[in-house]
Amino acid sequence: MSTKLLLAVVDGLKPAMLERAVATGRAPAMAAVMERGTYVDECAAAFPSVTPACAATIATGVRQDAHHIPSMNWYSRAERRYVEYGSSFSASRRFGLVQQLTDTIYNMNATHLPQEVPTVFESLDDLGVRTAGTTYLMYRGRHEHQTSRTTALTRLASTVFRRPVMGPKELFYADIFASRETPCRSQLGLPGIRDQHAGCVGAYLVEQDLFDFLLLSLPDNDTHSHRHGPHAQVTSIAAADRQLERLFHAGGGTEKFLDEHAVIVVADHSHAPVEKAIELQAAYAELNVLAPSGARRGDAEIAVCPAQRSAMVYALLPEGRDALVPRIVEIALDIDGVDLALWRPAPREGAIANATGELRFSPGGDVLDERGGRWSIDGPLEVLDASVQDGVLRSHAYPDALGRAWSALTCPTSGDVLVSAAPGYEFADWGGVDHVGGGSHGSLHRVDSLGALAFCGVDAPHDHGSWSIADVAPMVRGHFGA
Repeated sequence: MSTKLLLAVVDGLKPAMLERAVATGRAPAMAAVMERGTYVDECAAAFPSVTPACAATIATGVRQDAHHIPSMNWYSRAERRYVEYGSSFSASRRFGLVQQLTDTIYNMNATHLPQEVPTVFESLDDLGVRTAGTTYLMYRGRHEHQTSRTTALTRLASTVFRRPVMGPKELFYADIFASRETPCRSQLGLPGIRDQHAGCVGAYLVEQDLFDFLLLSLPDNDTHSHRHGPHAQVTSIAAADRQLERLFHAGGGTEKFLDEHAVIVVADHSHAPVEKAIELQAAYAELNVLAPSGARRGDAEIAVCPAQRSAMVYALLPEGRDALVPRIVEIALDIDGVDLALWRPAPREGAIANATGELRFSPGGDVLDERGGRWSIDGPLEVLDASVQDGVLRSHAYPDALGRAWSALTCPTSGDVLVSAAPGYEFADWGGVDHVGGGSHGSLHRVDSLGALAFCGVDAPHDHGSWSIADVAPMVRGHFGA
């Protein structure tokens, strides 16, 4: 029988800040994992490097071309409406709070994630592994859970969240779904309380021996970094580490816990400082932009979807797409603070452009990337600050650039043009909210794409040295023989 496995996802965990927290003694639990096993300081996020797309990749082991969760805010061509997963409260209000909550809590797992793409919960449930999870965007499993009605607050929430969900055997999603009664409360997932709720639930599950695999979500580091900037993360990393310590202590102390459990600690993405905001909707004022309300949908030419340091633009008139996409790209590249524009000139060809030129690429060919993918390339490598050495494409500035870009471009729910912000810039969301003076993420650039990964007691899935969050699910499945 395999040892139990704890997967802790620390939202936005920046490697340099983790290293500082460890060096100053403020993250002893994570330090113990690093000392026992392997530490990776360059684990590439998906692109866009925003939480929904990255959470889906961590939970499934595939990128957007397969899991179809393209970003934080996107346009559903099938339903002819925006999908908003909670960029900010102001943005959620513009799209409708009930619709935003329905999309995030129900639709993301039940309909947006294809049924044929299994999560780690589903894969392990099928093997009879006892699965468990705290509040995480991707939770789909094989066990049905009804809404909780144990407190006055959850009874009020159940008037909105009426449908059951399919999740791991033990599911604790805010206070909305709880597979059993515990002393733990999250105030419906209030930021600043979420890590404490996860730690409380996790410790309870350890004490009662209720899991073989636990996904422990620790999201408050991301909220703290958005507000105070990535260089203030040591405080929030220390807070996350204390929750890991709760589990370790519940299991008899750090050494005993790590003897009996494999542990993976991973960031979904990193964080970068934000100095200026980009008003993307205003930049496209010459085109008729679809409003969040959907008003005058028939007249709209484009849908604009800002998502922190990334954005997507959809051409809404199929008969005019070929003429409209080049104009969308041209406008994007003329916006102060835009680093890259990406699109598909042809079905099997991608393009990435900036002020230095336009690089075309397609799968298959003589050029390898650092993860072993093969590509054909035409155009200036300066676009990606890249070079080809011994047949391998290397870019310090844009990790795993072609693989991440191609997955985003070929995702059927992605926009026609994807935009990546330059360091220091962020796209204001539909509620007008930005994180100027704090931190953010979403771009193809290394500053917010490379998160931390540490693991012990579990085998690495490869030995090529180029790490991705897509490697996590194979590690989990492999540990249990899936």
